[in-house]
Amino acid sequence: EWQIHGDPTEAAFLVAERKLDGDADDNGVRARRERRFERVAEIPFTSERKLMSTIERDHEHGDELVLITKGAPDVLLGRCTRGRIGMQVVALDDTLRTRLLADVDSLSDAALRTLAVAYRPLAAAEAGQVAQPTAALESELIFVGTVGIIDPPREEAAVAIREAQRAGIRVIMITGDHPRTAARIAHDLGIGAAGQSTGSATGPAALTGAELDLLDAPGFAEAVRRTSVFARVAPAHKLRIVHALQAEGNVVAMTGDGVNDAPALKAADIGIAMGVTGTEVTKEAAKMILADDNFATIVQAVREGRHIFDNIRKFLRYLLTSNMGEVLTVFLGVVGAGVIGLVAEKPGGESGAGGAVVLPMLATQLLWINLVTDAAPALALGIDAPTDDLMARKPRRADERLIDARMWFDVVLIGTVIAAVTLLTIDMYLPGGLIEGTHDLATARTAGFTVLVFASLFNCFVARSDSTSAFSHLWVNPWLWGAVVLSLVLQVAVVHLGFLNLAFGTAPLTPGQWLVCGAMASVVLWASELRKMALRRWAGRYPTKESSAFQRSGD
Repeated sequence: EWQIHGDPTEAAFLVAERKLDGDADDNGVRARRERRFERVAEIPFTSERKLMSTIERDHEHGDELVLITKGAPDVLLGRCTRGRIGMQVVALDDTLRTRLLADVDSLSDAALRTLAVAYRPLAAAEAGQVAQPTAALESELIFVGTVGIIDPPREEAAVAIREAQRAGIRVIMITGDHPRTAARIAHDLGIGAAGQSTGSATGPAALTGAELDLLDAPGFAEAVRRTSVFARVAPAHKLRIVHALQAEGNVVAMTGDGVNDAPALKAADIGIAMGVTGTEVTKEAAKMILADDNFATIVQAVREGRHIFDNIRKFLRYLLTSNMGEVLTVFLGVVGAGVIGLVAEKPGGESGAGGAVVLPMLATQLLWINLVTDAAPALALGIDAPTDDLMARKPRRADERLIDARMWFDVVLIGTVIAAVTLLTIDMYLPGGLIEGTHDLATARTAGFTVLVFASLFNCFVARSDSTSAFSHLWVNPWLWGAVVLSLVLQVAVVHLGFLNLAFGTAPLTPGQWLVCGAMASVVLWASELRKMALRRWAGRYPTKESSAFQRSGD
C-alpha cells in the first residue's frame, strides 16, 4: 500500500521503480544509481509539445550527457528514429511504429493513461546548449517503452456524476490524455448523454484539439454542444470551449490544477482550483478552491446551495403569505364591514359612535401574531430538510429572482384564503352580516384571531414546497413541530389567561369553538393541496424541456 504526495504521474513512475527494484535498497543498488546520475538541466512540459525532458550527467560513463524524454506516445514516437529492444538498439521502421501504437491503443482502451519514454546521448557539439536547452534537442531519440498508468476515479465519482446529470448539470471532460483513454474513462463514469456523438463500445467519442482546430466558429459551437469528451487539448482550446458554452447562455464551472488551466478558470463563471494538487497560479486564478480534490464535493455543494436557497424561499413564502393574510383581513374587514356586521350600531359601542366601523383585529393581536406565533415557525423553516425533488429540478436561470411571479401568485392566493376564512369566522359569531351570530364582538374577534394564528401554522407546512404535498416527509423537521406546539400553547394562553385577555382584547373560547377555528383554518391547507395537485398534473401532462444551465469541465 503506497501513499503519494505531489504530482500523481511522477509518483506513479517512482512507485513503479521501487516495485521493480524490490530489495535493491538492501544492497545499495538504488543509492549507487542515484549517485551515478546528476541532473544538470530540464526542458519543462508544455501542453503544446506534450513532452518534458531532463539532461543528466552520467558519472560512470565519463560524465557523458544524456537526454531523457517522456511524454505522449504518439508525439514522442514522431521524434524517435531508433528503438531499444532488450539490450539492442534497432531502427524504428513503420512496422515497429505500428505495433507500438497498437500497444498504446490497447492500454488506452483499458482506461490507462499512457506515457512513452525515450533517450539519447548528447554529442560533444551539443554540450554548449545544456545551459539553455531547447526543444530542438528532443530529436533522433531512442524509444525505450510505454508506461500505462491507472488513475482510478474515486468510488463516489460515478454516483456524483449521475446525481449532477439528474440535477440538469452537464458534465464535460477536458483532458490532455489520449482520446481512447478519455473515452474509456468517460464511459466508466457515465459522462456523455444520449444523443451526443458516440464512438465505440468503450464510450463516447473524444474530440481532439487537432480536430477542433479544423472547425469554423459555427462548427466549433455545434461540436461543443454535442460532445462531452475532449482530449489532447491545449489551453487555448479549453478557453474556447468555456466561451462557446457561455455563448449558449450556460453558467460554466471549470476545474483544474495546472498552470495551463489558469486562463480557462479565470474565464469561467466559477473557476475551481484543486486544493491538494493545484498550483499556486491556478489557485490565484480560481474563484473557489476544492480542498479535497473530489468532484463529489462539488455536487454536494450544489445540493447544499439549492437547499439553502430553498429554505430562504420557504422562509419568505411563509412570512409573506401570513402577512398578506393579516393585511387582507384588516383591509377587507374594513371595506366589507357592513356586509359581515363589523359596525357598531349603538352609542357606547366599540367605536363610541353609532354606525362606526369596527376593526376585525386589534393592533395588539396583529403584533402578537407577527412577533410571537409567526417567529418560531419561520426560524424553523430556515433549517428545514430538503425536498424530494431538490436535485431533480433544472438549474435556475442566472437572472431568476428570489421572489418570482409564481411566488407572488401563491402569496396573494393563500393570503386571500387566510383572510376569507378569518373574516367568515368572525361573521359566524357576530350578530348581523352574512351568517347571523349570537356572540359579542370580543368572542367573534377572538375566534377570528385564533383562526388567523391557526391558518399561519397550517401555512408553515404549506410553505415547505410550492409543488410537493405538505404531507410529504411531515416529521423530518422536529424544530418545526416544536415551533408549532409552542405557538399553540401561547395562543391558548392568550385566549384563556385573564391578564392576557385584558392586554389583547380576547375572550375565552369553548372546546367546540376551538374545533370550529381549527376546521376553518385547515381550509388553507386543503386549498394549497388542491393547487399543488393541479400543478403536478399539469407538469406531468406538459413537461418542460430541461436544458443544461451549469457546465463543469475538468482536466
